[in-house]
Amino acid sequence: MKKTVFVTGANKGIGYEIVKQLGEAGWKVILGARSVERGERAVSELTSKGLDVEFVQIDMCDLKSIEQAADTIHKSYPAINLLINNAGMPGAFSHSFTDTKEEDLRNAFEVNFFGTFRLNQRLFPLIKNNEGTIINVSTDMASLDHMQNAEFTLNAFDYNSSKTANSAMTLSMAYEVKNSRAQVFAVTPGFTSTDLNGNAEGGKSKEAGAAIIVHYATDGKRHNGEFLDENGVYPW
Repeated sequence: MKKTVFVTGANKGIGYEIVKQLGEAGWKVILGARSVERGERAVSELTSKGLDVEFVQIDMCDLKSIEQAADTIHKSYPAINLLINNAGMPGAFSHSFTDTKEEDLRNAFEVNFFGTFRLNQRLFPLIKNNEGTIINVSTDMASLDHMQNAEFTLNAFDYNSSKTANSAMTLSMAYEVKNSRAQVFAVTPGFTSTDLNGNAEGGKSKEAGAAIIVHYATDGKRHNGEFLDENGVYPW
């Protein structure tokens, strides 16, 4: 039987490449996206290449949409093995704590923390029972160690702090499954040129960023409670 994965924020960028790479590896992939039009177009592109991809609409800012998507997963894909929480938004990608506006901070938390929290709570029991994996896609800048010790970093407090809160969620979930075969961990692809950062120059390609996440999703090793980058365990 094929393994099944649900990837959020997957109609473009790293999410799309994750779907493509897992599909090419033989997985059945459920592509989650907010826009029905863009999501269905992405699925059409991928299925035309012979990949087993289906679409589920999910808006990470809308509780009803999250509930409907989770209900669809429970009913149509009860054997799901993997959830990759890739959907994210930058807030305003503020340049400093001083420049951060509360509205932008709330917007970043709405998707990166609360939306992900809502979906995780609704799918966590199912994936735990299936002895599966949940990966919360993160950023180097979620690391408090990185923010304290890096020679240079982006002090984007709205985005960074929402991902740091996500790290706390990752560890809380990992604690609940530490004595089971299920696992929950975080992966940062590192600086990758995507729409989220305005396709900033100097980052790795979307394909390369996705490959890091796909590697840890499929390497068969236990990573419960870890934060990983392309080189291995990354400090929280």
